[in-house]
Amino acid sequence: MDWLTEAKIPIGRAAARVFDWFQINGAWFFDGLSEAMEWLIERILWALQTPHPLFVIGAFAALTYGLQRSWKPALFVVLGFLFILNQGYWKETTESLTLVLSACLVCMSVGVPIGIAMAHRPALFRVMRPVLDLMQTLPTFVYLIPAIVFFGIGTVPGLIATVIFVLPAPIRLTQLGIASTPVPLLEAARAFGATPRQTLWKVELPSALPQIMAGLNQTIMLSLSMVVIAALVGANGLGVPVVRALNQVNTALGFESGFVIVVVAIMLDRMLRVDRK
Repeated sequence: MDWLTEAKIPIGRAAARVFDWFQINGAWFFDGLSEAMEWLIERILWALQTPHPLFVIGAFAALTYGLQRSWKPALFVVLGFLFILNQGYWKETTESLTLVLSACLVCMSVGVPIGIAMAHRPALFRVMRPVLDLMQTLPTFVYLIPAIVFFGIGTVPGLIATVIFVLPAPIRLTQLGIASTPVPLLEAARAFGATPRQTLWKVELPSALPQIMAGLNQTIMLSLSMVVIAALVGANGLGVPVVRALNQVNTALGFESGFVIVVVAIMLDRMLRVDRK
């Protein structure tokens, strides 16, 4: 079988050349993108860390009640944040929430329009489907390599790697929601003379709202699953004590910080769950 390995396809070398070319010729783009991401991260972090923690907790509880129209998930959010304060992880939690919220803003801003375009253009869907499959199946640690190459060390490369890993979720669910719009609704809109834009905003998007909200929920959950991996490239947050616990073989610290991550994930899921009762 030596003859087969001698004719090895140079995938790695080709990828390295592509990255080198982008690093040389696209420095202006990556520097601008880095500055924009840093601006977004700083603003969200300021909004979460400047007010008193109880004010932030109240704001999250009010948002939860407004979304779910029930006091039970709002109370759960309050108790969850109070538990985090009790454990002394408020700063790390706000840093992780900043990463999650930033990733959500970027992913939903990019993913929803792409999903709509894919639903309306089957040819684009056929082209994008293998790309989305690759983005979802490629090991997440691989994303850290180009992130470090293009953006250095810090929260920005962690955010970029998170966005690349998470982006397929809102794209796929938005495409599914738009493509699943009942045909009678579309025919009725066209019969009443609705333009394509009116059909999109008044028929397709309302019909696809549950799937889009499910995409938002998945975006948040997947972003939160990246906090530990993002910590490996210098991103602050709850991933830092987990990595520290791993390096020190500190069971107490690892379980403590890991349990806080679980609490944050459950709180965010209760805030944005689609089935409202």
